[in-house]
Amino acid sequence: MRTRRWEMPEEALPARPYRDTAIFHAVLAALIVLVAWVTAGDVGTAVIVAVGFFVLATAWSFWRWRKRLEEERRKGERRRGGSAAHRRAR
Repeated sequence: MRTRRWEMPEEALPARPYRDTAIFHAVLAALIVLVAWVTAGDVGTAVIVAVGFFVLATAWSFWRWRKRLEEERRKGERRRGGSAAHRRAR
């Protein structure tokens, strides 16, 4: 029996991943406040929740981007035959 490995295709990295992420999470945080305002909810609490969401989501995303960019850098070094320091040592 054959098994298939389903993998997500490699997507190109955005030009400015950190900026794009921060803007995206700011828009979502604004939506939290907007929904509270439209539904006559407690806007003060919504602002606190939105700020907490923005800080946590952005921090997590920045950490993931840093990890992914580091992996991409390592892959590039492997394709080129190792790091510059490793090449000099040979």
